[in-house]
Amino acid sequence: MDFGLSGEQEMIVRSTREFVRHELVPHENEVEESGVLRPELLRELKAKAIAAGLYAANMPVDVGGAGLDTVSWVLYEKELGYTGYALHYSCVARPSNILLACQGEQRERYLLPTVRGERTECLAMTEPQAGSDLRGMRTSARQDGADFIINGTKHFISHADHADFVILFAASGEEDSGRGRRRLITAFLVDMGTPGFTVRPGYRNVSHRGYTNSILEFNDCRVPRSAVLGEVHKGFEVAGTWLGATRLQVAANCLGRAGRALEAAQQWAVDRVQFGQPIGRFQGVSFKLADMALELRAAELLTLQAAWKADQGLATESDMAMAKLKASEVLAMIADEALQIHGGMGLMSELPLERIWRDARIERIWDGTSEVQRHIISRALLRPLGG
Repeated sequence: MDFGLSGEQEMIVRSTREFVRHELVPHENEVEESGVLRPELLRELKAKAIAAGLYAANMPVDVGGAGLDTVSWVLYEKELGYTGYALHYSCVARPSNILLACQGEQRERYLLPTVRGERTECLAMTEPQAGSDLRGMRTSARQDGADFIINGTKHFISHADHADFVILFAASGEEDSGRGRRRLITAFLVDMGTPGFTVRPGYRNVSHRGYTNSILEFNDCRVPRSAVLGEVHKGFEVAGTWLGATRLQVAANCLGRAGRALEAAQQWAVDRVQFGQPIGRFQGVSFKLADMALELRAAELLTLQAAWKADQGLATESDMAMAKLKASEVLAMIADEALQIHGGMGLMSELPLERIWRDARIERIWDGTSEVQRHIISRALLRPLGG
């Protein structure tokens, strides 16, 4: 097995790293202190990302994206993960590949403008009473002639406050299953400003300041049949093209931030002198560093293996779950240990560690909690044996 990077992959890593360090990192403190990514700064950095060829790099070439293979994309995401979500996700957007389900006029209205950076999407699945249990969603889409009438509430919807449209999932019917009646789900494309659709401010979040969430309310919101993304009642099939990819994305982003925390801890272990010698010479510190490096390498290999398998058409849901679970939990461990090595200084806002530590907490929750990932993995182990 070849673990080396191609020349193109090395260029992707280098150019993404330079962009993040030179264009995004200098604005971290402003976003952190204000809790806001200024619209004018967003526009400026977005334009620079487009000019640098880093925008929509996850999308295929035939729709205007960079067409990166999965391994290259993961390397790119790892570099972006060095900084916070408000800067890297808002300014260097990677449109949801669920938009590749667009057909006909939808491509011209939603997919292509989003890849070009002219429009921005947000994704609405989560509800106050339905998180990981998507079948439990209460937002409904009732067919009324040639239209659908949508009612319900979504929350925790990332960056909806500056999106142009929402990819909405709603319960559109029911069917019999081996476990009784279950909801059928349909995906819709709904423009902001559609009558009956309101975006309200979301919750204050300890993680990723400046990366906002909103509450979406639908009250007899009428949309045409042409708003359906994919097929009616086939929303789960549409979502299936997206969930694995985003879990891999979260894993890669976690690797970037964990690497940054480890680098900071290594440097501190050399520079900080106590009892007449650098603290890195004490086993209490040096063994921490060894464990951090070991776990980070394991998480990176799991993530790259899942990406490689995806490129070969061999990846399973369990592969993606393992990558996301390991990387997010390793980030939490490394952030905590790096802060411990820094002592009291690690908690001060003069250093990025307390931010990395706070930001790490959400990674074990969104895009499927650690418990959901363990369920996916254990199910894959037991089902072939009849368990």
